[in-house]
Parts: sequence; structure tokens; C-alpha cells
Amino acid sequence: MTITPDAEALLRELAPQVLGVLVRRFGDFDAAEDAVQEAMLAAATQWPAEGLPDNPRGWLIQVAQRRMADAVRAEAARRRRETAVFEREVPDAETVDRDDTLAMFFLCCHPALSSASAIALTLRAVGGLTTAEIARAFLLPEPTMAQRIARAKKRLATLDRPFARPGDAEWRERLGSVLHVLYLIFTEGHTTTSGADLQRTDLSGEAIRLTRAVHRLLPDDVEVTGLLALMLLTDARRAARVGPHGELIPLAEQQRGRWNRTMITEGVRLLTGTLPQGLTGAYQVQAAIAAVHGQALRAEDTDWPRILALYNVLERIAPNPMVTLNRAVAVAMVHGPSAGLELIGTLDDSLGAAGHRLDAVRGHLREMSGDHATAIAHYTAAAGRTTSLPERDYLTLRAARLHQASAARR
Repeated sequence: MTITPDAEALLRELAPQVLGVLVRRFGDFDAAEDAVQEAMLAAATQWPAEGLPDNPRGWLIQVAQRRMADAVRAEAARRRRETAVFEREVPDAETVDRDDTLAMFFLCCHPALSSASAIALTLRAVGGLTTAEIARAFLLPEPTMAQRIARAKKRLATLDRPFARPGDAEWRERLGSVLHVLYLIFTEGHTTTSGADLQRTDLSGEAIRLTRAVHRLLPDDVEVTGLLALMLLTDARRAARVGPHGELIPLAEQQRGRWNRTMITEGVRLLTGTLPQGLTGAYQVQAAIAAVHGQALRAEDTDWPRILALYNVLERIAPNPMVTLNRAVAVAMVHGPSAGLELIGTLDDSLGAAGHRLDAVRGHLREMSGDHATAIAHYTAAAGRTTSLPERDYLTLRAARLHQASAARR
């Protein structure tokens, strides 16, 4: 028997909560992570045959605790005493804060780690992303990212009580890294970087849920509000982004009547509330760009000069190759494809694992300029480099249509 999709989703939701309980009790991240993985495997094996337990979270904690106890039994008496204390707590496991996942984000984003290392570790251990997905988010090779995560674990292992609850000032110190984790989880859910599906709604939905939780705690924080607004405005387009066979539908071709206007309204309201403080945060500016798209009832109504102005602000606040690439599209829409191509000429080696996006944009701008032969070459190159099947199929089809159109004119 195989585990049902509902049970699989439940396991994905509960894993970081169980990990949080074990890590805070034992202080050993690697051992706790191994124990949780073994408990998840036991659940996947036993639940289909025996049925879902009355208290799935408590069941996982008990099994993981036993696995961990087995692993540490040979260690010092302090470890054995902690195990005994933990056993007494298991019956009350449901009383633990249901937002343990969010708490784990803050615990993993330890100030002893660099921001990049803390974010990578949190995405891997708590966020549900694979090392390959994290590497693509950071535009790095997978082995490099694996080494970064391993070093982060080793660094935490040298600290005394690394997963002790932070004080109020430390929570605020870690906020930026936590928001970046949530942003990357949402981004992976919105456009999955590998596999047969364009979107993973489990990831994007969880990122929105957790960001709402942070916003309830910090309703006046511009970047928290901006991130929530950005997620809502972006996720509002979800239903229109995929065709009946799972194919990718680009923004310009989407049926905008299928966009979720309730989410757009909420996102715009949140964003508007931050504007008296000025455009000061990267998530806030990205939300403003998403709002301009969301308020255009037709693709041709899009206020591209305004979008370009916002990308100019974003590149000053948070410069990176993906921002430049997106700004190049806005430049092309305002000043023509040649201007956009000139801007991305500096990005040849800077996009790393996301290099296929550079080829895709080049293909788009070459198609805009009428250079179909070069556009076909770039679309084909991009299709060969992406690990997302919907993106690959879309790019391949785009190249094929241009080839067919060129042949018909000859």
C-alpha cells in the first residue's frame, strides 16, 4: 500500500514541527533531523496499513524520540536525563505552539551563521526544499550549496545551546533572514524549478500562511507587509498560469478574468498602507511592480514606464542579476528590444544555475526585434538548460512556432 496524497501533505506539514521539538530538547540538529526522517519513513510504511493515528503529531514525536533515544543511549548521563524528560512531555505534544515551523525558521537563522548559510540551512531542514532547488535559488552549483549547508551544521554544532530561544532583540535581528526564507519558499512554489509541475501550491500556500503569522506579530513592519502583499498579488494569477494540460501560459497571454481579484485587492490594500513610509524595501517595491500588473485589465494596458521606474528603484535597493534581467524586459517594453538586449549583455556568466532564463529573455527580445533565427537558437538553448518540464515544453513550442512561421514566409 502507498501513502495517500493527504497523508503525504500532513507529513510535510508536521515534519518541521516535530524537528523543532527535538532540536530544542536535545540541541543536536543532525541527530534530530535523522530521527525525524526515520519517523517519517515509519509513518509512510505503517499508516497505509494501520490507518492514520488519532494524534499524528504525537505519534511522530514518539517515534522520532525513540529513534533519537536509541542513537544517544551510549552517550553521557545528561543525554539520558533529557530523554526521560522528553518522554514525559510526549502526551502533551499537541499543546506545543502550532506555529513551530515559524519558530524553527527563527531558530535556524542563527546570528553565528552568515545570512546566506542560515537561509540555506533553514530551507533545507525546515522549508522542504531540496539542495538542488536551494542551489538554483542562489544561482550556485549544487555541490557548492551542499558544502555550505554542511558547514552551517558543523558551525552550529560547536556552539553552546545553539537552539535556545532568542531574546526579543535577537528575534528582530533574525527577521531579515526569515523573510528571505519565506520569499524563496514561495518563489519555488510559484514556479517550480524542476519536475513535471509548474507550481507547488503546498509550498506557496505554506509560505503565505507563515508570512501572515509574521505580519500578525509585526503589522507595522514595511518589509513584512510588503512580502505578504507581494505573495498575494503574485499568487492571485495562479489559476491563469497553467493550461488544461499543465502547460505554462505566459503573463501576456493569461485570461485575466481568472485572476483572483480578492487577493489582488488585499495585496493592494496592504501595499498602500506602507506607502506613507516611502519605497524603502525590496519586497515592498516588488509588490508595487506586481500591483501594476494586477491592476491592468489587459496586457496592453500595462503601465510599463511605471514598472521600469520601479525596477530602477529595486536595482538600487537590492542589486542582483535576476533584477537586472527583469529590468531588461521592462526596458525593452519601453525603449525597444535593442535597449533590453544591450542591458543584459553584461549578464553572460552571472546567472549560474538560472542561466536558462537569460537565454529565454534573449529569445523573447530577439523575437520582438524580428530576428527569428537567433530567437529560435536562444529558445532552444534555454529549453535544453531548464529542469522544469513545463518551461522546457513552452520554450520548445515557442521555437517551433517561429520556425514554422519563418518557413511559411520563404
